[in-house]
Amino acid sequence: MSHPTKMQIDIVSDVVCPWCIIGYKHLEQALANLDGQIDAKLRWHPFELNPDMGPDGQDLKEHIHEKFGLSPDQSAENRARIQTMGENAGFEIRFSSDSRIYNTFDAHRVLYWAGKKGKQTELQLALFAAYFQEAENPGDHGVLKRCCEEVGLSPEEAAEILASDKFASEVRAEEEEFKNAGITSVPTYVVNGKYAISGGHPPEVFEQALSEIARGVEEA
Repeated sequence: MSHPTKMQIDIVSDVVCPWCIIGYKHLEQALANLDGQIDAKLRWHPFELNPDMGPDGQDLKEHIHEKFGLSPDQSAENRARIQTMGENAGFEIRFSSDSRIYNTFDAHRVLYWAGKKGKQTELQLALFAAYFQEAENPGDHGVLKRCCEEVGLSPEEAAEILASDKFASEVRAEEEEFKNAGITSVPTYVVNGKYAISGGHPPEVFEQALSEIARGVEEA
């Protein structure tokens, strides 16, 4: 290829989804392997795993049992597998006996704003770290404001957004848009608005898929 193929990759994701950060790290590695071949622009979009969850969240083991019917042993095996996958991907994931899962709607409102400021990926990664490494509630306004400040966004402006319903309708509209497009699980990666890749695949799977898409673009 004489010049990089431009690519828009829309990532439908939730900040309490471990496969979303694992998948992102794998995508990141694939793009590094394809350096010089693909010029990718990433954009994140909201998906709420637990839209009806209250502000205090729920015990993770209890939640997994209710949602998937896993026994305590099965749940522990699943968490151990996820931690190993995260470590292999270059992102430490920590679970403990008192891990909880939370509602993320306010996080998605702030992420929408961060996209307007060119800081969306940075904030997304900061929220993944807050939840999976520090066991913090990504729906807590104090956590959100601190993460915004960490990536160079105004905590005061974030506070104003969180104290209002700003960007609520925009987030709901994006959620509905991708739901209507048939996306029911995350992570899902939509490339150039046409090709969907679902799941936290290994880097080589992303690399092959993106290379094939790039060839199709070049040949079109």
